[in-house]
Amino acid sequence: MRKYVDFLVIGSGIAGLSFALKVAKYGKVCIITKSTAGDTATSFAQGGIAAVMYTPDSYEKHIQDTLIAGDGICDEKIVRITITESTERIKELIRWGAKFDRTKSGQFDLGKEGGHSEFRVLHHKDSTGKEIETTLLEQIRKHPNIEILEEYFAIDLITQHHLGVEVNRRTKDITCYGAYVLNPRSYLVDTILSKVTLIATGGSGHVYSTTTNPTISTGDGIAMVYRAKGAVENMEFIQFHPTALYNPEERPSFLISEALRGFGAKLKDHSGKEFMQKYDPRLSLAPRDIVARAIDNEMKISGEDYVYLDCTQLNKNALLDHFPGIYAKCLSEGIDITRDMIPVVPAAHYLCGGIKVDEFARSSIRNLYATGECSCTGLHGANRLASNSLLEATVFSHRASQDAIEAVKNIDFCVEIPDWDAEGMVFNEEMVLITQSLKEVQSIMTSYVGIVRSNLRLKRAFDRLAILYNETEQLYNKSILTPRICELRNLINIGYLIIKMALNRKESRGLHFSIDYPRVQDKKNN
Repeated sequence: MRKYVDFLVIGSGIAGLSFALKVAKYGKVCIITKSTAGDTATSFAQGGIAAVMYTPDSYEKHIQDTLIAGDGICDEKIVRITITESTERIKELIRWGAKFDRTKSGQFDLGKEGGHSEFRVLHHKDSTGKEIETTLLEQIRKHPNIEILEEYFAIDLITQHHLGVEVNRRTKDITCYGAYVLNPRSYLVDTILSKVTLIATGGSGHVYSTTTNPTISTGDGIAMVYRAKGAVENMEFIQFHPTALYNPEERPSFLISEALRGFGAKLKDHSGKEFMQKYDPRLSLAPRDIVARAIDNEMKISGEDYVYLDCTQLNKNALLDHFPGIYAKCLSEGIDITRDMIPVVPAAHYLCGGIKVDEFARSSIRNLYATGECSCTGLHGANRLASNSLLEATVFSHRASQDAIEAVKNIDFCVEIPDWDAEGMVFNEEMVLITQSLKEVQSIMTSYVGIVRSNLRLKRAFDRLAILYNETEQLYNKSILTPRICELRNLINIGYLIIKMALNRKESRGLHFSIDYPRVQDKKNN
C-alpha cells in the first residue's frame, strides 16, 4: 500500500490525538498505532494532570516547583511556556468532554503530589488518563478527516537516506517524508508519505525488567529518529516510580499512584516505622528521585524485596472514593488497603529525555515533530515533577499543531520515494532468539543501569549490549519483519543511548545517581 496524507501521526495517546484533532481541519490525517487505539500510556496514567487553577496557587509557584524538581537541567523558557499555558489547555480538554473530579461546591477537587507546594493536580478518581484518552478518541472517531490504522507498526522514518543520499548527525537539512509501516496481518511494509509527521510514541519502560509502562512502551519513536540521524538527548534520566505494587509475577507492574501519598499515605519499613525523615524534610512527598533512592537504600539495608505504603490511618470512605481502582486491584491480590499496608517497590516509569525539540516541538529533522514522553522539550530536566507529563503533551501538541498548520501550506510531495525492499528476506521461525535476547537486554539494564549506577556497571552493560546488538542486526537484516524483532531492535537502541549518555555525565544529578561522582549540591557544599 502507498498512501499520501497531509499529517501522519505515529501514536494514539494524548499527544498524538490532541495534535490530530487540531490539524484535521487543514488536511487529511492518518494516525497509526501499533496496538488498539486506546492501548496507550495515557490510559495508564492514574494520578492526574497538573495546572494552576485557583489561588493561593500561582504560575510562579508551579514554575519554581518544576525547576527545583529538575535539579538545574530544566530549560526555564520552556518551563514558563508550559506552566503559563496550562490553564487554557485544561479548559480545552474540558470543552472536548473530559470530566475532572469536583468538590460539592463545584470547584475542582485538586490533589497534591511529591514536589508540589500547592494543591494543583486535577484528576478523575484514580483513572485520569483513561478519562482523557476516552474523551479524545470519541472526538477523533467523529472527525471525517481522520483515519486510524490500528495494529500498524512504524519501522523507520523516510528521509534522504532512502533516496541514496548520505546523511550524518551534523547534516542540518535532513527531511522527513513519512514512514515505512508494517502491516502485521500481511507482513508487508506499506509506504505512508506525509507532508508533516508527528512522533508521539510514548516511553521506553520495557527496556527494564520491572516497569509500570504498558507493553507497547518500547522506545520505537526515539529509536527511529536516532537511526534517521536526528538529535536525541538526556536519555540517562530515567524516572523510577517509587511505589509500584510488589508482585514479581505481574508485568507491567501495577502503579500505586503518588496521589495516594499526597492524600496522606506514609512509607514504612518492615517493622512499621516511617523512614523518609532520614532522607528529606518533605518526607513521603519528596520528589520521586529522592523517594526511589530512599526505598532502594532501605531495601539494601534490610535485605527485603519491598517496603510498605500505609493508608490504614486514612478515612475509609474518602480513600475508596478517591482510589477505587487501586483498592480493587489490591483487594484482588488479597490486600485490603483500609486495613493492610501495601507492599511497594520502585519500577521504571518515565523517560525525561528523548527526541530533542524546540518550543514548537520541532525536531532537528525538517517536517518532523515530536511530543509527549518520546520528546525532550527541556521541561523535566533531570527529574520530572509529578503530573507534569500529561500537561507537557497537551501544551506541546497544541504548539506543534499551530506551527504545522502553517508549515504544511508550503510542502509538496515532490520527491520520488522507493517502496520498502524486502527482497531476500525469509520468515524467522526462531522466536526463542528474540524472546531470550529481550530478557537479556532487560536483565542488563535492570542490573547495571538502574536507580544507582557506577562506571564499572555502565561499562559492563555497554559491552554486553554490544553483543546483543550485533546478533539482532544480523537477524533483522535477513528476516521478514515482525513487530517483536522491531521492538527488540528499538530497545537495544534505547539501552545504548541510556548507557552512552549516563557514561558521559560525570556527576550525580536528578535521576542519574552514580557512586563514582558526588551529587551536584554536595559538590557545591564541599
